[in-house]
Amino acid sequence: MLPLSILLSASILRQPSLFPSPSAGTASSNPHPQDQAARPPSSTRTMTASTQKHVVFDVVGTCVGYQVWFDAIASQLGERFAAEGIKPQLFAFAWMEAAEREYTYLSLSGRYTVFSKVQAALFYRMLYQSGIAEPRKFASDADLAVVMEAYNNLQMREGVPEMFAKLRAAGFTCWCLTAGDKKRVGGYFDKAGVPMPAENFMSCDTSGVGKPDPRAYEPALKALGDGEKWFAAAHMWDVSAARTVG
Repeated sequence: MLPLSILLSASILRQPSLFPSPSAGTASSNPHPQDQAARPPSSTRTMTASTQKHVVFDVVGTCVGYQVWFDAIASQLGERFAAEGIKPQLFAFAWMEAAEREYTYLSLSGRYTVFSKVQAALFYRMLYQSGIAEPRKFASDADLAVVMEAYNNLQMREGVPEMFAKLRAAGFTCWCLTAGDKKRVGGYFDKAGVPMPAENFMSCDTSGVGKPDPRAYEPALKALGDGEKWFAAAHMWDVSAARTVG
């Protein structure tokens, strides 16, 4: 498998979005659509070297993986889960997905709550939904503290530091737009030795609007100003929502 730095850089620099803009038609006048898909739009190809170029990255799940968190859950609760026939990684994934849904719905209803608070609040509910009849006898707040601390110490995926270096060497300014809090997510960059200037680091906590609400992307779009703009994420919904605002 190619290193992540090559895969993501190629995706950012060469591939058009999977989702056309709302104003774009579905038909193409190009008789060779496969050639069109392999090249950026003509407006991008004709830009001079002095044109500003920007890439805004999602962080958690894109630049940062979950393995540290999965391992911590397996270490802390694995034997207890095994007795109940529950796979630790499946529990972790279900917990994360439920937390993202609750976080999003709270934001859409005008009751924005920081993600980490939502995530922690769902721990015992997820144990119950996994088949644990008495979650607070099965696990404790101390268990929760251990696995939440692991989430605070997620690690960059292999190849990500090199990817940022290559993009910057190619003249791109790199930004981040995250649903996480700046201290936690900024720590992921610090521990990996990847520079991310504070002024280029944006959190939904600041605006009080969570992704994928289109309003969550507007501060980033405004900050970029003129020039070439890209949004990079591992989630289709994230890229699609960013596309709707430009």
